[in-house]
Amino acid sequence: MTELQDPPVALVTGASRGLGAALAEALAATHHVVAVARTVGALEALDDRIRAAGGQATLAPMDITTREAMAQLCRGIHDRWGGLALWVHAAVHTAPLSPADHVDARDLERSVATNVTATGILIPYVAPLLGRDGQAVFLDDPRAGEKFFGAYGATKAAQVALARSWQAETAQTGPRVHVLAPRPMATATRARFFPGEDRAALAHPRDEAARLLAALRGTG
Repeated sequence: MTELQDPPVALVTGASRGLGAALAEALAATHHVVAVARTVGALEALDDRIRAAGGQATLAPMDITTREAMAQLCRGIHDRWGGLALWVHAAVHTAPLSPADHVDARDLERSVATNVTATGILIPYVAPLLGRDGQAVFLDDPRAGEKFFGAYGATKAAQVALARSWQAETAQTGPRVHVLAPRPMATATRARFFPGEDRAALAHPRDEAARLLAALRGTG
């Protein structure tokens, strides 16, 4: 009798809504998904969709800015599964649009904590779980320097800079680090940034998730 093998494990941080949720849902066809987000209800809705399609997920309602929670999560992944095949980092704080001289201090602080500091903490935590053969995915959104995108643009750029440094450092040793650029999507965040935009011309997160994962598989 052939012994069934457990599916590879994928960690998706920022899995509750938008592209993160769509990526988690798509990955569940081939992976056991560990879905991380702060919003319990949205995670439960994601889990319902994954189970309805025959997949499996472990829900981790956590705030990625809480260092102790992330350490506990990564330790738990190690103890239960031994490691990860894939990490998709879709978590981001999208501060409201504002002129640079009117940026709210609390929004800036939260942007730095979520987009920069948490990423800098998570990379060393997750890297040992990925080993040499795993893959990590970051999502680019180049808004740095655009008017009214001060807090979000600057901190998202810093997040991607961290990812690109890790990518260059591990090019010969692994894990394989990817920085992918999603197309404009019909998400609630984009609607906040661009009210009145023709949403019919935008990609659906589900379709964009499929495209990005296909591109990821094409990298070998």
